[in-house]
Amino acid sequence: MAKKYYELPPLPYTYEALEPYISREQLRIHYEIHHKGYVNGANNILKMLDDARAEGKPVDVKAVLKALSFNIGGHILHSIFWANMAPPGKGGGTPGGLIGDRIVENFGSFERFKQEFTEAALSVEGSGWAALTYCRGTDRLIIMQVEKHNMNVYPAFQILMVVDVFEHAYYIDYKNDRKKYLENWWNLVNWGEVENRLSKVIQR
Repeated sequence: MAKKYYELPPLPYTYEALEPYISREQLRIHYEIHHKGYVNGANNILKMLDDARAEGKPVDVKAVLKALSFNIGGHILHSIFWANMAPPGKGGGTPGGLIGDRIVENFGSFERFKQEFTEAALSVEGSGWAALTYCRGTDRLIIMQVEKHNMNVYPAFQILMVVDVFEHAYYIDYKNDRKKYLENWWNLVNWGEVENRLSKVIQR
């Protein structure tokens, strides 16, 4: 059977669609260079492992698995990131439905959730992500910080929404002003997608 490898998913909108909050050039470089780089990186490692196993050659397992985790994490998180944004007018605002109800239930108010999520994104040490997750064990929404693509992850938690705070996500548009980037990013959140991801896993 032919080996399967990762593929770069198509963007759900055009490069211009997220303007004025994310420019065409910012989005194009982020997608074509950075996300594609993680896909290629993961696939190159998988192919190397396939070849080494077929030929009986040794590998540095610790180094290989660390690099593989980084690249797979980057691919998966970016894939979620593109999907949980929508063009201005179609995204942003205060969510309703199941996700809106659960945010209020777990955080007290949408404003409190937005404050905590923004602080999580602002305070990531170095490069990484903030994520909203769902924990089946406690039936609650929990915010997660991810350093790089693969550190401080809560195993098996369903990721509902992420924001990328690597500088490559915003430097062209915002230079080093992560706070301004995040303020504008809230105008792009695709709450319909977040709702869909939650509805697939929540214990009713």
